[in-house]
Amino acid sequence: MASSPTALTSSTHSLHLCRTETPCSLVCSMEFLWIYAVAGLLLLWLLMWLWRDSLMISGISEKYVFVTGCDSGFGNLLCKRLDRRGFHVLAGCLTEKGADDLRRATGPNLKTVLLNVTDSTSIRRAMEWTKKEVGDRGLWGLVNNAGRSLPMGPTEWMRMEDFHSTLRVNMMGVIEMTLTFLPLLKKSRGRVVNVASVLGRVAANGGGYCISKFAVESFSDCLRRDIHYFGVKVSIIEPGFFKTAVTSLEPIERELHRLWNQLHPEVQASYGEKYFDKYIKVQRVIMNILCDPDLSKVTNCMEHALTAQFPRTRYSAGWDAKFCWIPLSYAPACVLDFFLKILLPRPAHSV
Repeated sequence: MASSPTALTSSTHSLHLCRTETPCSLVCSMEFLWIYAVAGLLLLWLLMWLWRDSLMISGISEKYVFVTGCDSGFGNLLCKRLDRRGFHVLAGCLTEKGADDLRRATGPNLKTVLLNVTDSTSIRRAMEWTKKEVGDRGLWGLVNNAGRSLPMGPTEWMRMEDFHSTLRVNMMGVIEMTLTFLPLLKKSRGRVVNVASVLGRVAANGGGYCISKFAVESFSDCLRRDIHYFGVKVSIIEPGFFKTAVTSLEPIERELHRLWNQLHPEVQASYGEKYFDKYIKVQRVIMNILCDPDLSKVTNCMEHALTAQFPRTRYSAGWDAKFCWIPLSYAPACVLDFFLKILLPRPAHSV
């Protein structure tokens, strides 16, 4: 029986649909395969990174680590933890009291030396002492932790000495310590661990602190690229806000009052008393809300940088660093400017 024209048309249409849909299905399948392949590769990379990150060095009991700024805070806690792990710890303390307190809290593997990182003679003396302690083994780790934060405040309130006092410790101290101790580090193919800050990624206030921490970031990057040929690794620690002497409210407010009182009356008038009062209140809110009392979040990063076979280039310590300051550092400048504009008070004679 002959097929009707309607049936032939229907059959032809169905065949045409199959021919046109089949390539589309293949394309869709290929797209999904690419997605699965990329996701699989990302997962594999993550697992490999986690495995590599977990590999630790051996022979800790034979390694020497020099830490600066050990009177209190991060440096003090790090020395105690390294001592418990079996390292030979060489602790640079600014005061005799700080050195005595630390020796009483630790074992015989920890030794102290008085160190002022702004004094070249003191640094050289500490290096010669360290050289005798480590002998032919060399120095495994140098942790440049010593630092100061004050004075901080509006840039116009600063004098040149206010910048110098911070830069001498946080920037020039780090550079001179590193260059002086570098021959001992090259001998052991050791580690340099420089303590910067999230304020080395985000310039949130005036004064020398942010400037110095940006400088530490830059110096560390240059150093890492220059000396990796000798087996020396460089890591940067970027802590968020933590409860230490650096973030204590009493000295912060004392320094702000000093800066305010030294201003010319015309400059004071341009800001106004209300600005000054609100600025201090903002500092209180920030320090009370953001400052984390758990200093081990920072010292854990330092320890990893000293004990991992493959230390990271940067360590962000603290939840505020990970989820606030570091993401903000990648945002457009206008976003950060707007954020700080909302947070900080407005001068009386602003335009």
